Amino acid sequence: MNEPKTCVIVYTDGGASPNPGLGGWGAVLVSPGHGGLERELYGAEPDTTNNRMELTAAIQALRALKYPCRVELHTDSTYLRNAFEKGWLERWRRNGWRTSGKQTVLNRDLWEELWELSRTHSICWHWVKGHAGDERNNRCDALVQRAKEEFLSGMSPAAPA
Repeated sequence: MNEPKTCVIVYTDGGASPNPGLGGWGAVLVSPGHGGLERELYGAEPDTTNNRMELTAAIQALRALKYPCRVELHTDSTYLRNAFEKGWLERWRRNGWRTSGKQTVLNRDLWEELWELSRTHSICWHWVKGHAGDERNNRCDALVQRAKEEFLSGMSPAAPA
């Protein structure tokens, strides 16, 4: 893949309460090449887990990109970041979606979609400590809460197509 010219900074977050339970995800996309233009995305699901929502946030953010980009993706999920940075995802795929302990990989459907999306973009994965004052991580967390509140009030935020 040729190195994409456009850079997008992405922050994502997801959560479920209880876990499993009502979940929400949020993403903030920043386009430095367009004057720092920001776009917010969020959604909710009624019966899910924290990890599924973390993966969904990244998927929805990457889906929103209309062409291949250089992506600086920030997440407070070590599960998400380490799957790429430590090569877990590649090993799971090679091992027939089995972990090193021979267990079935959870959330395979989302991992497969995220793998495909990650082939389109040049992604640098960054971990940020959650609830530690990072402005955009906090904004994503607020979007997660908003998604769940809207879902409960019947507004039902849907994932973008």
